[in-house]
Order: sequence, then structure tokens, then C-alpha cells
Amino acid sequence: MKKIPALLLALATLSGSALADDVAVLHIRTGAKLQRVVIAFHEDAAPATVANFKKLADEHFYNGTAFHRAFPHTMVQAGDPRSKHNGNTGIGTGGPGYTLPPEIKLKHTVGAVAAARLPDKINPARRSNGSQFYIALQPMPNLDGQYTVFGHVTEGLEVLDAISQMQTDTNDRPAEPVVIESIRIVPGEAAASVTPGENRILRLFRRLF
Repeated sequence: MKKIPALLLALATLSGSALADDVAVLHIRTGAKLQRVVIAFHEDAAPATVANFKKLADEHFYNGTAFHRAFPHTMVQAGDPRSKHNGNTGIGTGGPGYTLPPEIKLKHTVGAVAAARLPDKINPARRSNGSQFYIALQPMPNLDGQYTVFGHVTEGLEVLDAISQMQTDTNDRPAEPVVIESIRIVPGEAAASVTPGENRILRLFRRLF
């Protein structure tokens, strides 16, 4: 908590227009280890998807969800509320109860963050799952033109790559739980100082300035 006054004092010297775009700061726990991942958004390319992700993060929807799919050096996936519970029943099929319109414009470069969805056969409109997302750990051109890419990882790609290499069960879920403790939406220039619990103060400052 001691960091907050100093942080706000520094931010107070900036005008609202000088603040960087919002980013998402993920705090991810594996066992006793707590690590950070930072995601920047592509609001111009996927405004509805970004707005929904920010809304869910601010509502703490993602808190306690787990990374439920992992493929070595390829991708990891998270965001299913069913993953908060023990067992594998239905994990990978959950969401907030709605889908999102497709905003398919960007490519799957390294670190691309994209919205998961059901296959074309049962989802020809290619609507995105309302909460699940995956992160590309290598270029994945085979997925270009099929999924909504709405962000990219700017910090912590090595953390996600380590998760991708963990031992998994027959459903490709890490055998050791990898849990998102929180996702904080903050101004980009404040991301380096964010720790779990600071989200509300930073968002209030963002609105005031």
C-alpha cells in the first residue's frame, strides 16, 4: 500500500491525454510462485472484444480461473469460469452466458491474444466466446482469418511459455493448477508499479483525469 500515494503523485503530473492506453496486468499463481503478465490491447481492431475483456476484469470475473489448456511452445488458454472448480467436468465449455461478434482483422504473431470460439460447423458466424482467450507462443498463420485477435503480450511471455511446458492431463490441462489471481486494468504507464489490489484506485484516477 505504501507504493500507491507515490504512484498517484507521479501520475498527477500527467494530463489525461498523456497517459498511455490501458493494459491488463495478470497475476498468475503456480504453487507458491506469483508471476506477472502484461497485455496491451488492439482497441482499434477489436473494440467490442476489448471492452468486454476490460469489463469482466473490472468485475473480477477472471479471479480464480485457471489456464485449462497448454501446448508446448505453441499456446495456452484461459478464461473459463468452470475452471474454478475441481475436476474436469465441462471445462473448456464455460463462459459468461453470451458470445461476441467477430472482429477478425489481425494475425497470430508471437504473443497475440485472441478470443476462443466454437468450430465453424456449429458456429458459422464465428462468434467469440464471451470470456475465454488464448495466447500464441509462436506465429500461428493457420489460425489467421478465423479468430478475433484483440491484444498482445508485452511482458511475461516467458511465464506463459513455461506454463505451456507443464505436464498436462488427457484434456491438455496442466496437472498442477495455474490460477489467475487477478487481472488489473490500468493505464499503461502505471503497469510497472501495479501489485494485486491496486486496480480500483488506478481506475478512479484514470476517470478523474
